[in-house]
Amino acid sequence: MRNVDLDAYVAEHAGEWRRLEQLAGRRRLAPEEVDELIALYHRAGTHLSAVRSRAADPALVARLSRLVLTARGAITGGGGFSWAAVGRFFTTTFPLAVFQGWRWWCAVATSFTVLAFVMMWYVAGHPDVQRAFLSDSQIQDLVNSDFADYYSQYQAQNFALRVWTNNALVAALCLAAGVYVVPVVVALGYNLFNIGLEGGVMIGNGRADVFFGLIVPHGLLELTAVFVAAGTGLRVGWSWIAPGPDRSRGRALAETARPAMLVALGLVGVLAVSGVIEAFVTPSGLPTSMRIAIGVLAWAAFLAYVVVLGGRAHRARRSADLPEDFAGPAAVTAGRSPSA
Repeated sequence: MRNVDLDAYVAEHAGEWRRLEQLAGRRRLAPEEVDELIALYHRAGTHLSAVRSRAADPALVARLSRLVLTARGAITGGGGFSWAAVGRFFTTTFPLAVFQGWRWWCAVATSFTVLAFVMMWYVAGHPDVQRAFLSDSQIQDLVNSDFADYYSQYQAQNFALRVWTNNALVAALCLAAGVYVVPVVVALGYNLFNIGLEGGVMIGNGRADVFFGLIVPHGLLELTAVFVAAGTGLRVGWSWIAPGPDRSRGRALAETARPAMLVALGLVGVLAVSGVIEAFVTPSGLPTSMRIAIGVLAWAAFLAYVVVLGGRAHRARRSADLPEDFAGPAAVTAGRSPSA
């Protein structure tokens, strides 16, 4: 849609949009005004779809989006809290959103794990590399006390909150900045460097049992959550880079980003569980085998949850998108509307 066509389109329908705005802003409507509001709402949705698909005018798209959302709120009156929606989120929407992106986060997990073990092996076998980043005293402190003391220097409940918020921030960064790709790679690289260096130092100084005994119980679930966030974020970024032949970049980004928002919400709970394990199980006096078993069970339970519930929803062709009441204007234009 060229600029001259867009100007003509706006001039042709501006009166309808103003009328829709007036009706949507009223507290009481006569029956005939309600019918008019619904008709104009459907027409505005069609107009938004046309403008979004043929014209690059973000200001007009934003204006029509707000108008359609306002009109929808006036028609539906908004939605209240529903336990059914909460249950649907945990049994269908969240596991399905994670399941549908499994190729991305499994690729991230595999790459990260391989590189981490390579780095640990290299650092462990080269004391000069260790001393390039840490002094001899820092190495001795890390090996003898600092690494283990980190998990018990705070009260358990305070430490759980600390690691939960920190890990949630990392996951949120991966998801929110996924469209830019580079910040996700940087965040993963930072964590890879820390794990590779500390693990290599501990292994190279004969404390591999301490390192893995402390990091495995919570690390399996915690890192998996980070991998899911990073993979989902990169998937959002790729949808912008390569939207495919049948979608515009804006549409591809919206369709991928909305389920990513739900993944972010669900990972808050997953990271809360890993935080509890890190604060209460990792530094506990339980035998190492039992602590690791708890971590493995929590990790396996999450993977089974995603595979079983997410796979079932995928086979049933359920959607991981936001419900129509919250999905925004795209949901309006997705169905059949009266012609403009």
